Amino acid sequence: MSGNFYSGSSAAIQGRKCRVCWKNHWSFKTATSRLFIHKDRVDRHLVSCPHGHKARKGSSTYLNDHGSIPPRVLPFPSQVVYNRVGKCGSRTVVILLRLLAEKHQFNLISSDIHNKTRLTKHEQVDLMKNISKIPPPFLYTRHVHFLNFSRFRIEEPVYINIIRDPINRFLSNYFFRRFGDWRGEQNHLIRTPGMKDDERYLDINVCILENYPECSNPRVFYIIPYFCGQHPQCREPGVWALERAKQNVMENYLIVGILEELEDVLLMLERLLPHYFAGVLNIYKSPEYKKLGNMTGTVRKHTPSLEALKVLYHRMRYEYDFYNFIRDQFHLMKRKIGLKSTAKPPAYAPAFLRDLALRTPQPLDEDEELDSDLEDANSWLVHP
Repeated sequence: MSGNFYSGSSAAIQGRKCRVCWKNHWSFKTATSRLFIHKDRVDRHLVSCPHGHKARKGSSTYLNDHGSIPPRVLPFPSQVVYNRVGKCGSRTVVILLRLLAEKHQFNLISSDIHNKTRLTKHEQVDLMKNISKIPPPFLYTRHVHFLNFSRFRIEEPVYINIIRDPINRFLSNYFFRRFGDWRGEQNHLIRTPGMKDDERYLDINVCILENYPECSNPRVFYIIPYFCGQHPQCREPGVWALERAKQNVMENYLIVGILEELEDVLLMLERLLPHYFAGVLNIYKSPEYKKLGNMTGTVRKHTPSLEALKVLYHRMRYEYDFYNFIRDQFHLMKRKIGLKSTAKPPAYAPAFLRDLALRTPQPLDEDEELDSDLEDANSWLVHP
């Protein structure tokens, strides 16, 4: 994949006398898939001063003497979206991005909206238009399910993301909601002010084995919708959502890494997007960063019983199919650029599900009306 990335010449230069705007769009194939990546659509305008600019007789202007002002060359790609998945290391990555944005002078827009991952059509268009207006180079990040820019004829950005073992993600969120992290256990009172003690101290085995809503579908069907998109069927556990999520990854994501191999993910990002991530490993390994990063770990987390794990794994069988697909794709990418895999076996992979056969039903119409009345199944997640 690394041989398919080029530098594009696009710019947005602002000066007192004139302004040059460039836009263009590219799409090309990688070794494993078709990847649609914008360059910046070329649409050049020379604008003189607001009151007009006329050269006096016998005098010359800069443009007369030198021609057009050469545009600043933007890195390619220069528009990146990280639709971060909750409890998949996103807070760690956002801390790194804040440091990198200052270092490399790109625009970082990190949304504070954590509990609205599903949007109406109107909300989708508004958000995508706002994203497209951010001065490049930029990186926009938010907890939101995949947005199909091309469906609404809006310039497509490059997507990146990170996921983790689904049960580990679930456990991290379960205990984080109740007890917070190392920044201070009292923070959980702020995040869940209406939570009663019966719920806060609910044994996770009871939650799973007695089929409490928090430990059942559709709430445990969490990762796939981030990649499937905004279609109502994307929130229903099944093969249709699974296959659409895989397709979107192959067509729209530059990289989807796994949290269990975070250092390799950062190294890949540094190689694929150096204008955003150059030096990220040095920052990540620095003592100063470790002080910040160590505050993001969930407290009081423990593992459920084997019986509960088996039940939970079965409920998450589609999530694990997707996770294994992402892990395989990530390892393939590492091999192609010469990185030795430091892969570890999945944390939870009982043999009784290895041969689970899944059949793909007929996809629904992409343009089926989105249901704006349903509440987000994961609206209780109020923090990355």
